[in-house]
Amino acid sequence: MIRLLLVDDHRLIRASLRARLDREPDLTTVGEAETVPQAIQAARTLQPDVVLLDLVLPRQSGADAIQDVLGESPSTRILVVSSLAQPTSVRRALAAGAHGYVPKRASDTELIEAIHRVAAGERYVDPDLGAQLVIADRVPALEPISDRERDVLSLLALGHTNSEIGKELYISVRTVDTHRAHIMRKLKLATRAELVLFALAHGLIGAT
Repeated sequence: MIRLLLVDDHRLIRASLRARLDREPDLTTVGEAETVPQAIQAARTLQPDVVLLDLVLPRQSGADAIQDVLGESPSTRILVVSSLAQPTSVRRALAAGAHGYVPKRASDTELIEAIHRVAAGERYVDPDLGAQLVIADRVPALEPISDRERDVLSLLALGHTNSEIGKELYISVRTVDTHRAHIMRKLKLATRAELVLFALAHGLIGAT
């Protein structure tokens, strides 16, 4: 039996994951956490086989917590399940010690396969994300914008409001407004439609 710890600050997402995964005969959810301190405490207490970890958590990034979680439970495997799909986010998580990375849009089949492979000692990265990793992060069209602006650009292109982006990235709405203005100016974009097309063309979001 593979024992799972779910770490995500959205209760509905945790409930959905739990419902999806606990149907599998060899998977069982032993705990949940919505903040980094809770995740560290749960890892210490439960010693799960696999932690399903979101990167966007209150006050501290999930990527920053990976080493702390592994310090409390060295045999635990970390599978990132995140809405962030930029190569920089994937690389950062893997460099921090994550053993796998799948997007939140992953199908049940892919998620379950990723859990099994990570639990078995393998590494797993979603094929689409893996393909992006072989492409240089810095392409000429993206050179003018910062990594944080890339995050904002991706979320804008996915249809998130400024308020939602602020909550996701733990920045103020005013800061989101500032980033958005800088992005539009630097990339010479005039409308959200142009922004979405730009993000699609440069692999910041998927076509599906």
